[in-house]
Amino acid sequence: MYAQKLEFAGAGGDRLAALLDSPESGVRAYALFAHCFTCGKDVFAASRIAQALAAHGIAVLRFDFTGLGASEGEFANTNFSSNLADLQAAADFLRREFQAPRLLIGHSLGGAATLAFAGSVPEVQAVVTIAAPSDPVHVTQLFGEQIDAITAQGEAMVQLAGRPFRIKRQFLEDVAENSLRNKIATMRKALLIMHAPGDATVGINNALEIFAAAKHPKSFISLDTADHLLSVREDAVYVAGLIAAWSARYIK
Repeated sequence: MYAQKLEFAGAGGDRLAALLDSPESGVRAYALFAHCFTCGKDVFAASRIAQALAAHGIAVLRFDFTGLGASEGEFANTNFSSNLADLQAAADFLRREFQAPRLLIGHSLGGAATLAFAGSVPEVQAVVTIAAPSDPVHVTQLFGEQIDAITAQGEAMVQLAGRPFRIKRQFLEDVAENSLRNKIATMRKALLIMHAPGDATVGINNALEIFAAAKHPKSFISLDTADHLLSVREDAVYVAGLIAAWSARYIK
């Protein structure tokens, strides 16, 4: 396995930093990974899953969304719609330079993004969500009492995972306008939903709502005692192995 540093232009023209984890030979398919909200391509779950999938012959492109990690841009000016546009830019980059993604993997809000985005990529045959909300507006629960300040003042600083982020009113408005139910029902891709029953950040009811909205083929796997970020190595490796085994049935 090896990891190749890459970059490509995001939807707004900013340079986005990426890594392509590939097997040494015999790439079976290419996958695109969307990381969790305010995380990045190097978050533990993303790196472990990408490396483990590469061992199974699946090359994985993971990248930092605009304004996060090593990517250019201002995070405060981004929103759910801009994340979808960045995913489109990433898929176009893979198609142009390597091969179009046939597998999409999204973690947390990145999972919601993959559900919204999957139907626009004809080559995608399978979609995996990990601890994903059934509606992107769910992420606003992380802002707590700051929501009133954001609405009244237009923006406010919010502490997320111990780091300050500037959130603008346009972000709240954008997630409120992006409903997933119809997109899930019409995406026509095989779907694997992975969620821990005790997830304290995104409740298990979200997985049930996604499953109910989706058409077959669809599968659900309980992640037992895993936490939201899959911070335990064994959980991340377990998830990667299951994704590789499940996707082999659908990626032709």
